[in-house]
Amino acid sequence: MRRLFLVLLSLPLFAADPRGAGMAVDRLARIPARMQEFVDEGAAAGFVTLVERRGKVASLEAVGYQDLASKKPMHTDSIQQVMSCTKPITVAGLMLLVDEGCVALTDPVEKYIPEFANGHVNPCGPGGSGYHCTSRPPKRLPTLVDLATHTSGIAGGPTADFPEMTTSLADYVAAGAKQPMMSDPGERWSYNNLGIAALGRVIEVVSGMPFEQFMQERLFDPLSMPDTSFYPPKTKMDRVASVYSLTDGKLVIHNRNPPRSEWKNPSPQGGLYSTATDLMHFYRMVLDGGKFGGRRILSQAAVDAMTTVQTGDIPSGWGPGLGFGLGFAVVKDPVGALRYTAVGSFGHGGAYRTFTWADPDKDLISIILFQRSNVGGDMADEISAFLQMAAAAIE
Repeated sequence: MRRLFLVLLSLPLFAADPRGAGMAVDRLARIPARMQEFVDEGAAAGFVTLVERRGKVASLEAVGYQDLASKKPMHTDSIQQVMSCTKPITVAGLMLLVDEGCVALTDPVEKYIPEFANGHVNPCGPGGSGYHCTSRPPKRLPTLVDLATHTSGIAGGPTADFPEMTTSLADYVAAGAKQPMMSDPGERWSYNNLGIAALGRVIEVVSGMPFEQFMQERLFDPLSMPDTSFYPPKTKMDRVASVYSLTDGKLVIHNRNPPRSEWKNPSPQGGLYSTATDLMHFYRMVLDGGKFGGRRILSQAAVDAMTTVQTGDIPSGWGPGLGFGLGFAVVKDPVGALRYTAVGSFGHGGAYRTFTWADPDKDLISIILFQRSNVGGDMADEISAFLQMAAAAIE
């Protein structure tokens, strides 16, 4: 009886309701079948896919393996490293402080991290020299909104003397701030891990709490995200999916040394472990204007700022027709809707091919999680196929 009880606890606490979500059962069934084809082809070890619409889970499926060597099946509650899908969640943490008047998006970063006060622009990077490599003061110093939109102009990260895995968040960001800026703030979009790490450090400075503690208490707990953390407990490590690289047509284990769970730095830009269901809760809160479970988490104004293009006409994002809000990529042009993601839809991908997306026009959340360190990026075949099939299943 005890064993049966434990098994039941591991199952989702809800049943899929495709018809209640206004979606076609037969079309949703194509999703796991197509993902299984990718597994059979050797493109990935396993997948978890989730489709939610109108607040109802229409489909939650797992295919393939959580670990190939042991042939452990992938489960719908398998925990995966979501990498840069962490970024908009970190920005949401900052927006909690914006809502409370503790920070302003227009604040200069140096107000909270003094090392950013002495920034200088050298587009050739550290040690750059030559006619086009003259170091000079920036036209202005970067602000928090510059960090959140990847338009700060700062370098992508510190030097090798301050490795992210063994350096505290405070020291990592301070070291990165001393590197030459690549451009003036607000003039160019350049995807930037250090900028989001710096926002995590701002959260620490303002709240007086370690970043991971603030996120747990202020966001993950209120959003009922029990399997989301920067350092998963040992009791849950058997649910963490293995990461692979596709090398010469074969999947080989992708090891990080030390393992991500042992890093000293929580990595606000890419350190989260999570599940499809937990991530769904975050995106449902955003789609519902900052509310979750009858409780307000973020203001409507914060959600609007995050999901509205803030980069203007600056070319932004990894695909055509995209702009950037605060932490989110946002479709701003019909060309960006070629994967059935309408103008105004938003989300983010991760380096291990995790992809999280919400479409306000369809009231649709689409989440695909798998663990492959290379091939395809946000435009990977598996992601495109899933997004298209999810949207195509709407009745």
